[in-house]
Amino acid sequence: MPPPGTGPTAIVPPDLLPPGLAVATAVAAEHLRAHGIGPGDRVVIDAPARVRWSVLPHLLAVDRAGAAALVADPGWSDRERAAVLTDTAPSRVLDVSTAGTGSGTSTSTGTSTGTETSTGTSTETSTPARPEPGQPRPTGPRDQLDGTDPFLLPTTSGSTGPPTVLARTRDSWLIGFDVLGPLPGPVLVPGPPSSTLYLFGALHALHHGLRLVTTDRFDPADLPAGGSVHLVPALLSTLLDDRDRHPERPAPAVIVCGGAHVAPALRERCARLLPGTVLIEYYGSAEHSLIALRRDAGPLRAVPGVRLAVHDGVLWVDSPQTVLGRLRDGVLQPIGPGPSTVGDRADLGTDGALTVHGRAATTITSGGTLVAVEEVEQVLRGVPGVADVVVSGTPHPSLGTLVTAVVEATDGVAPSRRALRAAVRTALSPAKRPRRWLLVPALPRLGSGKPARSVIDDALRDGTRGTRPFPEPSGGRP
Repeated sequence: MPPPGTGPTAIVPPDLLPPGLAVATAVAAEHLRAHGIGPGDRVVIDAPARVRWSVLPHLLAVDRAGAAALVADPGWSDRERAAVLTDTAPSRVLDVSTAGTGSGTSTSTGTSTGTETSTGTSTETSTPARPEPGQPRPTGPRDQLDGTDPFLLPTTSGSTGPPTVLARTRDSWLIGFDVLGPLPGPVLVPGPPSSTLYLFGALHALHHGLRLVTTDRFDPADLPAGGSVHLVPALLSTLLDDRDRHPERPAPAVIVCGGAHVAPALRERCARLLPGTVLIEYYGSAEHSLIALRRDAGPLRAVPGVRLAVHDGVLWVDSPQTVLGRLRDGVLQPIGPGPSTVGDRADLGTDGALTVHGRAATTITSGGTLVAVEEVEQVLRGVPGVADVVVSGTPHPSLGTLVTAVVEATDGVAPSRRALRAAVRTALSPAKRPRRWLLVPALPRLGSGKPARSVIDDALRDGTRGTRPFPEPSGGRP
């Protein structure tokens, strides 16, 4: 019988790891064994923000041990971190230092690409927090790994509330790796491993034996010629703005875009500026992983094995990629089997084409009309000069809530308000169009890179601190 984690259920087969990363993972695995970490345990991995990807060999070692890993977000507040640790009830917390073992994987800390960096060793800096005696655990020790054991404890982004700790199986991501399939290498993953979007991209690349390049932030100069890159729509917009200025730079063969919806105007701009690049857009969630894919201009359709249904305007997903459940005070609260929902509003055509309008929690009411803010944001992200945007509501005496757009401009230069209004006039009914326009130097963000909606909502309620109105166009109101 093979040792735990070396069989086909390992998230990355050991023989596919680059030599340096394989050595670092083996060292980390020995460290875990020395501390008694095995199947059924939960391990929280901490790393400083400046070397976030140093968690990688430790995560792979936790997987090899048959345990489940949670990658902590260094951007969490003390309250958020305490809540996550309470729900996780970890067997051990690993503090990854910068004195490394040399992974050999192509990583960097956000300043360059392809740099060989250390991956870090680990120490225990807190007392292991175990459940009380007799408290149930989601799994128990086993002699052989099972693909249905949890290997990862992802947290929701917390964009509309505190993070939730989930329990994900190896099989669920192995299915997703096959659905997405191999990509041209090398693969650039320009974001933190605490975000499942970027962690999925990194493990997917390693699983397929591709050279991996990780950075903590996106710089278009890091793009691998002929390779692939994982982005969110705001970073895709950044890439295209850079392409306008530097058309001579290398172009990726494939862009994988998730985390939010790609506006039609943004897809069209991508096709125009990068005609030889394939754009793969996916819709998913922390709870369901990959739900639907769109390649270039085709429709968004459910991936194989996923069944979709819309009831009362809300999307329900029945998928083998669904998480096992949520952790509350150390106890797993199962989700499945069967359909479940995260509350996204959607339409499903008779031909299977899916249109997602956004989370019900991000719907506002203005003048009696329900406005899905993500629908409005999709339109505005396609306007040149918009780095990103969040649509929210501000109080209004007659409408109740005024649709308000908070815009982050590209390179600090405000886009034309005339262009913004023209875009929403073309794509949206009058009740959905923003009536108030505000500029910010930079939107507050979560560790995943997504805008922190709750922070923005609080700022608007407190008097729009940190924002300023758009300058009035010359010649009066357009």
